[in-house]
Amino acid sequence: MDVLALNLKSGSLFLGTKSVRALEDERIRVSEVVVRRVSFGYRSLVVKATGKKKNHGNDDPSVPEGDSPESVNPASDELKSDASTPKSQHPLLDWRDFRANLVIRKHELLDSADSPDGAVSHKPPSQKLGLKWAHPIPVPEPGCVLVATERLDGVRSFERTVVLLLRLGTRDPREGPFGVIINRPLHKKIKHMNPSNTELATTFSDCALHFGGPLDTSMFLIKTSESSSLPGFEQVVPGICFGSRNSLDEAAELVKKGMLRAEDFRFFVGYAGWQLDQLKEEIAQDYWVVAACSSHLIGGGASVDDSSGLWEEILQLMGGQYSELSRKPKKDSS
Repeated sequence: MDVLALNLKSGSLFLGTKSVRALEDERIRVSEVVVRRVSFGYRSLVVKATGKKKNHGNDDPSVPEGDSPESVNPASDELKSDASTPKSQHPLLDWRDFRANLVIRKHELLDSADSPDGAVSHKPPSQKLGLKWAHPIPVPEPGCVLVATERLDGVRSFERTVVLLLRLGTRDPREGPFGVIINRPLHKKIKHMNPSNTELATTFSDCALHFGGPLDTSMFLIKTSESSSLPGFEQVVPGICFGSRNSLDEAAELVKKGMLRAEDFRFFVGYAGWQLDQLKEEIAQDYWVVAACSSHLIGGGASVDDSSGLWEEILQLMGGQYSELSRKPKKDSS
């Protein structure tokens, strides 16, 4: 299987298999992934993706098994940026900051209730919400992150990953949840791949490449002002929008007009996709921790090319059992 197959010559942002193996030092080979069946009968779940052939993926969470013309993930070539595209439900002001403050306050109240005198504090929260915060949430939502647990150790495409969920999707198998892995920098720039597409070779030549997942469609994230949305692109959380290959020309035009900088873009080779029930089952079986985190963490802060430590950072910010998970040694894949 061509796990990562962007075609730079067609402007589709698809890298050839040979190039990606060189970028990843042949570490990402979904065809080599084998996940043992768990004792309580974990069934194989199927994700259908455009252009995939049925040749691997048995029992591998989040890895596609086949192809069907009637089952197309919305993150594939048909992702549109026009007015018909459902827009993010997030308002311009990040309500998630308000919720995070409530979470902090809740923990302070619980801590004070556990104090020797048992007195409940009515003081304002002692902790201020900084640029970096993360906390668990009970169910997935657009803009949340899926943090891989130790159960995905040995699954090369997903071990120790953080997936930004771009859309929650529906029960329609053609419109399942999808997102991109945001902590797998390839330490290569687009210009290193000698793209023939004009915009890639010029406007975006210095943009960093990241491994976004094992499915064959590419996307990009755009860092914007949190106080404004970006027409023509979907807002994931305030300050972060995303687009796909068919919105590349519009993105380049915004850069040329000075509305955005090329440095505001992160390009992803591939993406991760599920059927709705599959993702719910993987979460229920502890393959993923669902969390909300700040736009600053998602956007990469000062250096998006140094995001490999994001998995540990988010878990440590969540505290408690999650902080303990961040310190666990990686399980042997054998």
